[in-house]
Amino acid sequence: MTNDTNDPRNVIKAIRNHDQDVIIELAGEIDMKCSAKIKDKFKEIFQQKPHSVIVDMTEVNFMDSSGLAVLVVALKRSRINNSALKLVGLTKDVLSILEICRLETIFHIFDTTDEALSK
Repeated sequence: MTNDTNDPRNVIKAIRNHDQDVIIELAGEIDMKCSAKIKDKFKEIFQQKPHSVIVDMTEVNFMDSSGLAVLVVALKRSRINNSALKLVGLTKDVLSILEICRLETIFHIFDTTDEALSK
């Protein structure tokens, strides 16, 4: 059986704790088929009141406006909780979506998870 990253059940690759931070790894396409699942997972994570949530998007090859909306809602939740939301490993295509919407300045964006953990 193959791991189909287009399957909404597989877009959340892993979630792990690192001290007071939570790292969530996403993969594949973030679109309307899976955005509700990701949004619910972020809600669950922020209820734990982590210091920061690091979203590793290294393996995300596509994101539509529903994916962008999920990130904006997660950012709002992080601010309400006095947590940080950090995006990691954005591909050129995903970063360009943020830039087109002029949102790259409101997110904390890092190249690697280690870099995000150290800031």
